[in-house]
Amino acid sequence: MAMPYPPMRKVLIINDVPSVRNSFLTLLADLSCAADVADSGRQVIDKIRDEKFDAVLLHLRYVPAPAEEVGPRIRSLQPSLLANVLVVAADVADVKTLDLIEWYVRLQAPGKRPVQDLEAIRQALRAMLRLPPVMDTP
Repeated sequence: MAMPYPPMRKVLIINDVPSVRNSFLTLLADLSCAADVADSGRQVIDKIRDEKFDAVLLHLRYVPAPAEEVGPRIRSLQPSLLANVLVVAADVADVKTLDLIEWYVRLQAPGKRPVQDLEAIRQALRAMLRLPPVMDTP
């Protein structure tokens, strides 16, 4: 009997930088995940309320829906999703950022250019979504 394929995971991208969003979309396609993008604070809330997501890629300083607003909404609308929020941040030096990071479970992609840290994000998403490892090819 053939083993069924695992269901496709769905990830919400909350990021207002087009190049970063596109990189995340490509990354998620490589992981065989469906992706959706939120373009406004209202859309973030509507999507989390109306759709089932397996994970969220959240830019810590997303202006239309700041992390300190998104987190409590996720908690109230999809509490189990909160453990699968991958916070992406370039600057982690200020106290407010460190407090937000402590509040969230995960942080990846430190540094000046998150797009350059896609491998770290890929590994974190694989672990969060419990995706099987990719076999190395010779």
